[in-house]
Amino acid sequence: MIKIQIYGKGCPKCNDLAHKAEEALRQTGKEGKVEHVADIGEITRKGIMLTPALVIGDEVVSEGKVLSVDDIVKAIRDE
Repeated sequence: MIKIQIYGKGCPKCNDLAHKAEEALRQTGKEGKVEHVADIGEITRKGIMLTPALVIGDEVVSEGKVLSVDDIVKAIRDE
């Protein structure tokens, strides 16, 4: 099961990234879960400087931008 996390305080960009991550997960057919991490302490402990951030598994895939569904699909497949 793949773990995808969206780090951010819940801004529109964070929500957009979360929706795109859910769609990308569906497109891959892999089993997984997308969760939102809004706690500033968790965000800083992960070393994230810009939000929204996308984390797949334990790897920070992107910071400060909303990736396309296709880019997220590729990142999930590379996991």
